[in-house]
Amino acid sequence: MRMTRFFGKTLREEPAEAETASHRLLLKSGMIRQVASGVYSYLPLAWRSLRKIEAIIREEMDAEGGQEVRMPALQPQELWEETGRKEAFGQSLFTLKDRRERFLVMAPTHEEAITLLVKANVRSYRDLPLLLYQIQTKFRDEARPRGGLIRVREFDMKDAYSFDADDEGLARSYEAMVRAYKNIYRRCGLPAVQVEADSGAIGGKDSHEFLLPTESGEDVMLQCPGCGYAANAERAESVKPPQPQDEEVPLPLGVVHTPGIKTIEELSAYLGVSKSKTLKAVFYSSDGQAVFIVIRGDLEVNEVKLKNLLHCRELRLLATDGEVEGAGLVAGWASPVGLKGVFTVADDSIKQGSNFVVGANRPDYHLRNACYPRDFQPDVMADIALAQAGHACRRCGTPLESRRGVEIGHVFKLGTFFTERLGAAYLDRDGVQRPIIMGCYGIGVGRLLAAVIEQNHDDKGILFPPAIAPYQAHLVALNVDDPQVSAAAEDLYLRLERAGLEVLYDDRQETAGVKFNDADLLGFPLRIVVSPRNLKQGSAEVKLRHEKEAQMVSMDEVVERAKATLQGQKEE
Repeated sequence: MRMTRFFGKTLREEPAEAETASHRLLLKSGMIRQVASGVYSYLPLAWRSLRKIEAIIREEMDAEGGQEVRMPALQPQELWEETGRKEAFGQSLFTLKDRRERFLVMAPTHEEAITLLVKANVRSYRDLPLLLYQIQTKFRDEARPRGGLIRVREFDMKDAYSFDADDEGLARSYEAMVRAYKNIYRRCGLPAVQVEADSGAIGGKDSHEFLLPTESGEDVMLQCPGCGYAANAERAESVKPPQPQDEEVPLPLGVVHTPGIKTIEELSAYLGVSKSKTLKAVFYSSDGQAVFIVIRGDLEVNEVKLKNLLHCRELRLLATDGEVEGAGLVAGWASPVGLKGVFTVADDSIKQGSNFVVGANRPDYHLRNACYPRDFQPDVMADIALAQAGHACRRCGTPLESRRGVEIGHVFKLGTFFTERLGAAYLDRDGVQRPIIMGCYGIGVGRLLAAVIEQNHDDKGILFPPAIAPYQAHLVALNVDDPQVSAAAEDLYLRLERAGLEVLYDDRQETAGVKFNDADLLGFPLRIVVSPRNLKQGSAEVKLRHEKEAQMVSMDEVVERAKATLQGQKEE
């Protein structure tokens, strides 16, 4: 492809709206263009790369026995109501009405549709196992689209679904998909980390995310350097820091005046006690019902754990004093001691220690020496605390480490959640009807491209891994108005293409600085330069994108050197 005919323009200025390195470089390189918030057009460079990513995904899915299908993006809303997921997805679900006043869903994922498809085609255990997948457009009305292709409202996703007769079969299918995902990430040049995760609105019992470690990521993972345990912070478990052993005997409850003291930090400083000797009050609305949370002052509430515990559709923090007081609570001085009429959930950290400082349920006062269960009994006691870096690993006791990351894949063991609700069953060897056991496995294709760029760039631009680069080589002709340069570059361009190489030929009448800057920005693996100075030596410059120094190669040998160099990159 010649750049004089190429569709798309690189930008000289830094895009003001860019939030991450990948967002900035995708815009600056002319690979994507925003149409609306969270909605993008893919220009030729991006589309070429995305097609290569899709090819890798298809090869790895097919290698594990996958069969590709295609399902509709439009689905009847009743189907989602039948599984309860219309409410689970909430406002992120795009819905519409057709001309006959029937409600439709623009699918964010396809568990319902694939279950019905399998229900119509599976009769007995002989029809199982199955692994079906598609690469198709999904729609999610994200509250806060961000990071370019990291979080969008319209996106292409590979979603796969396994169907097995028993849990052992599901385990085999699950491991096959984990193996395929690891191969996909390796081929795309991504050092993905597999971590335990929460299943969210997808449902199911077990799931894992694949995260790309990066400081721009919106996910937090906790890892144990001792035993290798890794989990998303939403799912992670830890051993909470123990209390000092200096006050084992419960002391009498007493009142202390704390004028204007509302926060744990203020309370700790005012009374000269550690935050772990206080109990924090946090207030939520769970499907419209006020819920009082009590947790040790040095810990934070894990809202995912709390939502799963309460089995609610909507969990919302009561963030203002007015909302708290409207629920019959005293903002800043609330306490479980003497509290009546409000559902109370306590983190199990309150069992570690005694003689806590808590609110007195009246302004400007706290209580000293509150003890569980002597002074209060919550309605529910559970682990609802957010695991943190420095907490001990539950498996080996080593302090956990924290890293930020971008989710680039998710796998779920769904079990029979969908098949029971939609009646997808099979006859076993004894003629007994049983629900089919499912797994589901997703990779966002556009997000994968963004992750690759997030991982592979420098201060000049992108460094594409060879397997998914839009073009393998960037041929740069300097002083194209020189007939010798034009003829030599044209001949080399044709020879490279005949050799099967993918080449973007910069035949523009631009300065050397502009051409070199664009070559670095676009970041194809190999750059080849034809210039008057090089031609005097009968040579061209050949340089890998990540290397500083170029090599002079005879014009007769450039094609073979380019092929050998790119092959070497592919094998690394």
